[in-house]
Amino acid sequence: MELDGAASGGSPLYLQSDRNVTLNILNQDMKPVTQLVTAAEGIQARGNSLEVMSNAGKLLFSANEKEVVVGADRLRVLGAEGAVFPASLETPHVKAEPFHHLRLESPTRTLIMEAPKGIEINAEAGSLEASCRTDLRLDSTDGEIQLKAANVKLPQLPRGSYSASVPRQNVFEICVCASGKLFLSQAGSESTCQTNNNICL
Repeated sequence: MELDGAASGGSPLYLQSDRNVTLNILNQDMKPVTQLVTAAEGIQARGNSLEVMSNAGKLLFSANEKEVVVGADRLRVLGAEGAVFPASLETPHVKAEPFHHLRLESPTRTLIMEAPKGIEINAEAGSLEASCRTDLRLDSTDGEIQLKAANVKLPQLPRGSYSASVPRQNVFEICVCASGKLFLSQAGSESTCQTNNNICL
């Protein structure tokens, strides 16, 4: 190992080794309690905790056996695959970079969001879209489901058959099956839902 330079007079201090440089802090029994190893494979630090502070004394990062704390104002993950959380994620705020999309994705399992006082999703300057491969369910056990909009459209409801003897008109009524399924039936002088109840089978 070579030791070059000096710590006085503003000169840099160089530690150089052809294997590794190890710093140990020993306890009263001369056993290492804190260790820093710099080697060709990388840098290893061992101890009860790790803290990184700014020049102003602000905590930037800390880690121990119980938790890891990021004290910086922003946590940025640059990897193309984003951030992976094998267990759960607890956060008061999820926000995308300006002019970037925010995407929460579970490629092979379920994505669950839970909050005892409610979950709010807003798109102040654009639209909100929810899509899925199978069923999309909106359940409310103790309340109601409200659709507040100037126009509510159901463009792909199935249509029942109509009688050729009745003049065809472009007016329909919405019918409800016992299962809750909706379908359209051509309006007449009376309800025509019953004549098209084969759609409910």
